Amino acid sequence: MINNINKLSETQFIKLFANIFENSRFIAEDLYRKKGDGFKNFDDLTNKMMDIFDNTTKGQKLKILNSHPDLASKTKISSLTDDSKKEQQSAGLDSCTKEEFDEFKKLNDLYKKKFNFPFILAVKEKNKNEILDNFKKRISFDPTTEFDQAIKQVKQIASLRLKELNNKGL
Repeated sequence: MINNINKLSETQFIKLFANIFENSRFIAEDLYRKKGDGFKNFDDLTNKMMDIFDNTTKGQKLKILNSHPDLASKTKISSLTDDSKKEQQSAGLDSCTKEEFDEFKKLNDLYKKKFNFPFILAVKEKNKNEILDNFKKRISFDPTTEFDQAIKQVKQIASLRLKELNNKGL
């Protein structure tokens, strides 16, 4: 598989990796530049991509956080990236009851007002109740703790997306 990735044109490569970190083409562009003669294996690619993210500025990280959609936002489902749509559907967030959608909206609004970025959680293999429990817990965190938690979740989402890509075998 890594041989197929190493052979991709710059355009193909960037298209493939631009949404590993939600709407963050600049990470894929930087990763392509770090490719050199090619990645040794998928772990090498993954480690370099995570390193790029880890070394971005706090401002760039905040921009990535703000690129993430609100969870279970009935009004924004159509504007989700394919990855986010699939992830939210897998957790059943696209089929919330009116009451659940209302609760998510209330929590999303409170959370964004407090932290200035959307609530982010790797929702794969979680259900609506687990997500709401996480939401209610984390909304009480202080801003520094929650920023760190959101960054951890972004990295978890990116890892899951990379793992899925690797499993496809290109």
